[in-house]
Amino acid sequence: MKEVQQRIAGVLKELKKVIVGQEEVMKQILVSIFCDANALLESYPGLGKTTMIKTLADIMDLKFSRIQSTPDLMPTDITGTYVLEEKDGKRVFNFHKGPIFANIVLVDEINRATPKTQSALLEAMQEKQVTLGRNTFPLEMPFFVLATQNPIEQEGTYPLPEAQTDRFLLKIKVDYPTMEEEDLIIDRFTGKTEVEPVKKMFNAQIIDKFQQYTREVPIANDLKKRVLKIVNLTRTEKDIIEYGASPRASMGLVLASKANALLEGRNFVSKQDIDKMAYPILRHRIILNFEAERKGMTSDDAIASVIRKA
Repeated sequence: MKEVQQRIAGVLKELKKVIVGQEEVMKQILVSIFCDANALLESYPGLGKTTMIKTLADIMDLKFSRIQSTPDLMPTDITGTYVLEEKDGKRVFNFHKGPIFANIVLVDEINRATPKTQSALLEAMQEKQVTLGRNTFPLEMPFFVLATQNPIEQEGTYPLPEAQTDRFLLKIKVDYPTMEEEDLIIDRFTGKTEVEPVKKMFNAQIIDKFQQYTREVPIANDLKKRVLKIVNLTRTEKDIIEYGASPRASMGLVLASKANALLEGRNFVSKQDIDKMAYPILRHRIILNFEAERKGMTSDDAIASVIRKA
């Protein structure tokens, strides 16, 4: 437990050299990595999502690639393609890997890509492999897709299909900084002093070990039943929720609660872990009905109502 705490404290300390505030967002990204899962970050532009993920990849000593989503981005721009090349006087097709072949793949503004291109990420996210024609190419482990998106209401965006949003373990909301934090951001990025370089605190082997630690954290039967009750209520509360969460949400909530306990320095899951992680686990997995939307309810309001009844 001491090693876990030292490593996590070191990562957060290094991140704070570049990122001001947003500690809860950083912790939730770490939860996703400890669960060997993908995460979706949503906020308005300019709040440091891309910088945060790139810095985290540097700290974890992982291969990083960035995909900038645009309406004209093609699936092969992500996965790679076969190129006809000349070798020893013969013409042969060689596979040129796309940016998906990395450890941490930042898909920037994923909801600006067309549904066809968004779906190209599905196999990589779920199966950790890419198939082109008859050939399948495994991705290098560990592998995470950390995607960012702007709120759907903004112009020029394509809502993510439900099948794809369900592949993201967490949907993390990034809020505006406080005035004090923004004052510090201005000083850090417009002053004379350069931003300190970050140290490497993790590597692929340590991440694999932490993922094993996460699964070993015990959860009491009554807390597991609470998870099941919360997820089941999303399916039965028809007065506010049209479509509830799948069993993938139950598994994700248990695993994310274990990872959060680890981050908090505990070797057991508490009720607070479950209630806290229910929001990022469920907010993209439930669809509100017309009556709830008419009242101006958000997904988080519906989740709060479900937690109170669980």
